[in-house]
Amino acid sequence: MDFNFSIYTTSLIMESLEILPSNIFPAFIFGTLTYCAILVLNMSVLLTIALNRKLHKPMYVLLFNLPLNDMMGASAFFPQLVSSLLSQNRSITYSACFVQALLTHLYGAGAFLTLTAMAYDRYVAICCPLKYNTLMSPNNLLKIIIIMWTLDFTLIGLLLALNYRKEICSTKIVDIFCNNLSLMKLVCGDTKLNNYYGLFIIALFQGLSLLIVVLTYMQILITVVVKRQSDAKSKAIQTCGTHLIVFLCFEFTTFSALISHRFESAPQNLRRALGASVMIFPPIINPLIYGLKTKEIQQNLIFFIRKVSPKKQKNKLSGVKRQLK
Repeated sequence: MDFNFSIYTTSLIMESLEILPSNIFPAFIFGTLTYCAILVLNMSVLLTIALNRKLHKPMYVLLFNLPLNDMMGASAFFPQLVSSLLSQNRSITYSACFVQALLTHLYGAGAFLTLTAMAYDRYVAICCPLKYNTLMSPNNLLKIIIIMWTLDFTLIGLLLALNYRKEICSTKIVDIFCNNLSLMKLVCGDTKLNNYYGLFIIALFQGLSLLIVVLTYMQILITVVVKRQSDAKSKAIQTCGTHLIVFLCFEFTTFSALISHRFESAPQNLRRALGASVMIFPPIINPLIYGLKTKEIQQNLIFFIRKVSPKKQKNKLSGVKRQLK
């Protein structure tokens, strides 16, 4: 027999983290430090791009959206996780759970849209270099970014809106964080429309993104081989290799997590691990890969650090001199 619970007065219960009492505080410290590291790494990439005019190019303007998106995803996941670790309370209000699920899926879809737009930028730069300034003009670039975020908020907003009910038939969230599938399992009655639309979203963001990236990189490879120029090959490897690594890592982790949710027979611990990996690893790996593998960002980041550190040293020296006087 189903019981109806009001979303306004009922708290939801997330799956237990199953951490031993002796490991709770170390896990809290580790989670907090990981979140801080994600914020510092992504802010470093953001500031490096924002404060250096040399990086105000279409490729880096599009890349600017990726750290913003990663910080949104990390902020949806870590604060709630570490606070529940410290309080040893896995309950959450429906509204807070809904917001976490919304931000989580905005993060996932936003990453696919950004990486797809970056693949298109690399395609135009290498395969149509004479048309690059026209196709990737400031106005066109602004349109691409607006379309990206409009699609993200509209399609994901509708996805979560389909699960919104004033009454629910369960209070158990079948995951360690809130997402669309866990909210859908709370809904009373038929959820076929929710399920079909969810599959459409997966096909759109993951399937279409993968198709576009594969086609663009095949065309880039053909162009490089036909040109038979060493500089063209090195340019393709430098600019496209980094992007391809990031895209494939995110594609693999998100697809694995979604598949584990779709099959009820999937081991619970595996489903938890795959779901958490989507929220933890990309926000850490992305700034590291772009910071270390992209020469222009690496050089400007080092220059920015060197520029800031002498100022701090000068301020310290002046402070010491004043004290001596």
